[in-house]
Amino acid sequence: MKFTNVIQNLYRDESGATAIEYGLIAALIAVAIIGALSTLEGGLSSIFSGVGTKLSTEAGNI
Repeated sequence: MKFTNVIQNLYRDESGATAIEYGLIAALIAVAIIGALSTLEGGLSSIFSGVGTKLSTEAGNI
């Protein structure tokens, strides 16, 4: 087999393309999740603080 044939076969091989595409989609989803959580950070923090306070108050009443 000639060297040029090997190069042409490697150039035409697309078996790794799907894995790369899935990796890019996963990275995009991760960035979207991180962005959404960063936006909601203050609201979630206050919600969990409120729940923690109520649980502490109720635990003291038992």
